Amino acid sequence: MGLKQIKNQIVSTKKTGKVTKAMESVSAVKMRKSQERAIAGKPYAESAIRILHRISNSLDGKHFFETPSDTAEGHHCCIVITSDKGLAGSLNSAVLKNLEKSFAGEKERMRMIAFGRKAVEFCSREGYMLDKSYTNISDNVELDDMYDLIDFVTSMFDRGAYIKVSIAYQNFVSTFEQNALTRQVLPLEPNVLEVMVRDILPKTGRYSEEEKDLGEHTYTIEPNPEEVLKSLIPKLVQIMVYRAMLESKASEHSARMVAMKSATDKSKEIEKELTLRFNKERQAVITAEVSEITGGIEALKT
Repeated sequence: MGLKQIKNQIVSTKKTGKVTKAMESVSAVKMRKSQERAIAGKPYAESAIRILHRISNSLDGKHFFETPSDTAEGHHCCIVITSDKGLAGSLNSAVLKNLEKSFAGEKERMRMIAFGRKAVEFCSREGYMLDKSYTNISDNVELDDMYDLIDFVTSMFDRGAYIKVSIAYQNFVSTFEQNALTRQVLPLEPNVLEVMVRDILPKTGRYSEEEKDLGEHTYTIEPNPEEVLKSLIPKLVQIMVYRAMLESKASEHSARMVAMKSATDKSKEIEKELTLRFNKERQAVITAEVSEITGGIEALKT
């Protein structure tokens, strides 16, 4: 490879490094904002899930807590949350692989609700039936933005069109750790709710030593269980899905920041290697020219 080509590669690598550095900085700012929103919403999600868990102890056998049989008619709905953009490492692929593993052999009964362009493309490519799709989702997504979706899902479940509703997303653990999860939303299962509450509480830090036992509480429900469930369950499920969206956003920006930092570090490494190669090639050219001049002088002397 000639000196000019190596020099062009060095210039190109420097430009790439500048782009990835800028993207890393942007992702870092978005990551901090997303983390703050996700962490701020955890106490509300924890309280909502605790209520669901305790109500389940009082309403055994009621519709929203009944586990469907394998022969029940209806579809299994999965809400899939991914990002609209790539350049985030294995963030999206981990969610989609976990989804395929969780529902292996159930494709014919599956109905998908996709958040993010990657999820929409996956459903189209793999032949999943897509009931709803949402793209270009703002980082400032609000709880009210989930209302139409939850109203649709709970009404489909109430009619029996959906016999089960799950959600697949990235759970934010730390800046360098995100876990792809697939969890059941409807019908509500006490053990699943308990796991979700325990995942909300941090592993270390100020709140890590808080009481994690949900307790066995029984409530008397008035005016009647049906009215309470009709009003309460959609709101609490809305909070569950909203929390998953916040966790996914925090995970997305964290993963992208880490990926861009790795790309920036790699570009610096390649630039250093190319510069060393350029210097060696240039030194070889200079040495060859000096040798030719010296040889010419010696030839003239003879």
